[in-house]
Amino acid sequence: MLLCDFEDEFILDLVFKQLQIFKLTKSEEELIKFSFDDAKRRVEYCFINTNNKYYNKEGKAFFNPFHSGQWCIFLYYLSNTIFKSNNENKIVCDKIYYLNRMLNSCDLFYEVILPEIFHLDHPLGTVIGRGIFSDYFSFGQGCTVGNNKGIFPKFGKNVKMLSNSKVIGDSIIGDNVIISANTYIKDTNIANNSIVFGSSPNLVIKQSNQKI
Repeated sequence: MLLCDFEDEFILDLVFKQLQIFKLTKSEEELIKFSFDDAKRRVEYCFINTNNKYYNKEGKAFFNPFHSGQWCIFLYYLSNTIFKSNNENKIVCDKIYYLNRMLNSCDLFYEVILPEIFHLDHPLGTVIGRGIFSDYFSFGQGCTVGNNKGIFPKFGKNVKMLSNSKVIGDSIIGDNVIISANTYIKDTNIANNSIVFGSSPNLVIKQSNQKI
């Protein structure tokens, strides 16, 4: 069960009013209504598995549409859910995607396949490209996942990108890796259970015991 202090009708109305700048059509409104329950289900599953006091209460997922990080995740899931149901619905997906960028200064494109469990914390200035991601991926502000010569990184489970870190190109990031603040990884593999500092090709990699 997803706990929320606001009814579904209020949240849908909030989405529609925020999207007024893009002049939603009636058919686009219907697509959003049709996909709302599934997006909300994905939010619930994500939040209940997130170890953050603002995302769950008394063992149940808690959703606050006025929490910027939570709203950012919801808008990503909403646009991605609509896109997955029919990839011809790109215009309404674009509108939700641009709304998310405007409100939260975070680039989460709906065609990027983020995992069912991920977390973000103050994600202003972050751009998440078309990497391959696993559960418990998390990132903060100013992070970048991008390509080099068309090749994107792959991430294992429980990878944490701290502020202003970057992972670019043909990189495989193992499970339980912490990418420290301001680290730049390019075309480099990082072993499981590591914490990494610095910039490629002169990275410093140490063993870490972080757990999910």
